[in-house]
Amino acid sequence: MTGRLLTIIGERINPGFRSSKELFEKSDIPGIQRVAVRQAEAGASYLNVNIGTRALEDAAFMREVIGAIQEAVDLPLSFDFPNLEVQVSCLEVFDAARARDRKPIINSVAETRWSMTDALSIRPAKVILMVSERLDGEAAVPNTTAAEVLDTSQRMVRRLIAERGLAMDDIIIDVSISMLATDRSGGTRMALDAVRLIGSDPELTGVHIMGGISNIGMGLPAKAVDGTALKNGVERAFITLAQPLGLDTILATPWENYGPLSEDSAVLTTFRDAVAASGMDALQAVRRLYRA
Repeated sequence: MTGRLLTIIGERINPGFRSSKELFEKSDIPGIQRVAVRQAEAGASYLNVNIGTRALEDAAFMREVIGAIQEAVDLPLSFDFPNLEVQVSCLEVFDAARARDRKPIINSVAETRWSMTDALSIRPAKVILMVSERLDGEAAVPNTTAAEVLDTSQRMVRRLIAERGLAMDDIIIDVSISMLATDRSGGTRMALDAVRLIGSDPELTGVHIMGGISNIGMGLPAKAVDGTALKNGVERAFITLAQPLGLDTILATPWENYGPLSEDSAVLTTFRDAVAASGMDALQAVRRLYRA
């Protein structure tokens, strides 16, 4: 938690983590509460809640999990399900008083599933917008440039304000951070460029910009050449470059260190090289992070 001024949405209540997946499989409510408490104590501002496909199959368990988390901590929750029915169920059971009257988050609305905004009729909420794709006619089309991400962001923000009356402070734009280990097409560079464009756009002043920071280190070895933790190093490298451009929120593990790297950091220097390159040159630069 050293040296950071970021809003952290705690990511650990998610079946993507083996330990959490086992808790869901065993319906271990006290275990889920312990994960919630640990994240709260480590400095999370929100807790992301995702119990996987069980949310579609077992609504009662989903409601039980939300109630149990709210008994254990007083943080607002982020409901991470791309499904309107699940979002409605989560918002109905959410107790704002237990979160000190702070709004929950609907995660995640895309232009291709705009009907999820209907959940805002249940209660006031913040919204995470996924801008990695756009609607082209009736087809979902991936965004491949930062300009397309900006255009999609502008369009979605306008609709939220016009149709739902949301304030800019209630809108969070997720720029979709990709895996550095396999990034040959400049996905990380595009994410950084998107943060810059969104963060400097007068029309979007007041929105929040976020990313799932754990994604960037997936597939990398544990240690860098200098013996430091490599995954955390590249997470911090991305934040070092993105935070001055407008990144202010991350989906992350709260007890990790996300402080900026120093300018003479070998990881930051090599990360910059990898982001600037494309194709095999980018992968070679990534390998220099962990191969002497």
